[in-house]
Amino acid sequence: MDSTNLSALPEDAADEDPQSLPSAFSPASIPPRPASQTSSQKHSPLEWSSFFDKEEDVAIPSSNDVFHIYLAGSEGPVVFCLHGGGYSGLSFALAASKIKEKARVVAMDLRGHGKSSTSNDLDLSIETLSNDVLAVLKAIYGDSPPSIILVGHSMGGSVAIHAAAKRVITNLQGLIVVDVVEGTAMASLIHMQKILSNRMQYFPTIEKAIEWSVKGGSLRNVDSARVSVPSTLKYDDSKKCYTFRIPLEETEVYWKGWYEGLSDKFLSCPAPKLLMLAGTDRLDRSLTIGQMQGKFQLVVVRHTGHAIQEDVPEEFASYVINFISRNRIGSCGVEIPGLLHR
Repeated sequence: MDSTNLSALPEDAADEDPQSLPSAFSPASIPPRPASQTSSQKHSPLEWSSFFDKEEDVAIPSSNDVFHIYLAGSEGPVVFCLHGGGYSGLSFALAASKIKEKARVVAMDLRGHGKSSTSNDLDLSIETLSNDVLAVLKAIYGDSPPSIILVGHSMGGSVAIHAAAKRVITNLQGLIVVDVVEGTAMASLIHMQKILSNRMQYFPTIEKAIEWSVKGGSLRNVDSARVSVPSTLKYDDSKKCYTFRIPLEETEVYWKGWYEGLSDKFLSCPAPKLLMLAGTDRLDRSLTIGQMQGKFQLVVVRHTGHAIQEDVPEEFASYVINFISRNRIGSCGVEIPGLLHR
């Protein structure tokens, strides 16, 4: 949920014209833009299949819950990605197309988001969300999972931390948390409902929603928005327009639980840890002490918005791959020329 750089509400982004921002990622799968384009052409959707290799539905036994996942890569440890509130697994699409060169990527649509379907899509309690992740991992890999690196953005970062804290993922080898700090997130809760109530609610076309997301919403990379934004919408037949897939304002009762006690849970995880922040958000006391004691790696990614993985996907992917290599995750780690292991 997005607020001042620390949640996932689409309304908390810069007002810059996205075309004035530097492009950090230009894979061959993204067609070059003609010199002259209409706004609709510039903001037309891009297919997920240009970045992920396949998609699957994961049915959870003894329930009516079916979770949608996107997969990329065929070798190496599994980078299991959890998006923020209001986003979807496609938030990691552009980054996945680079990470898959060195590792496997699985990006999950959390409950109430994307193409996942559950018996209660509005139950976004941290207990339910973290149990969903454990159930999906169990359904995919059984009792013998490969090396797993949990990666979570914003609300998904909280889910990743709580899932790791249960200590039931038998081969958890790493934890990467993206742009969420307990103190700042808790302080921002009071503003979230107001932000949600004031955001743009309806869009005549998907192209207009993509345009809004980069001009007045939460994203700064138009190509990433073209992949991820369509999956965050649904068509409202009564109003004949598009609106958000998940009504986050109806889940307020769960927000505090996402972030309360997060720092201590993060620090208690025995696996190698990376905290990736946008801008210069302050660490709280527990994290400051933990960093000084070398309990986790801290990276500050400047010149980006809250959705680091979308705004600068190539840089984000590099940090993930370097984390895997530095910590020798997988059968023999990932070798990167020029990177010394210490």
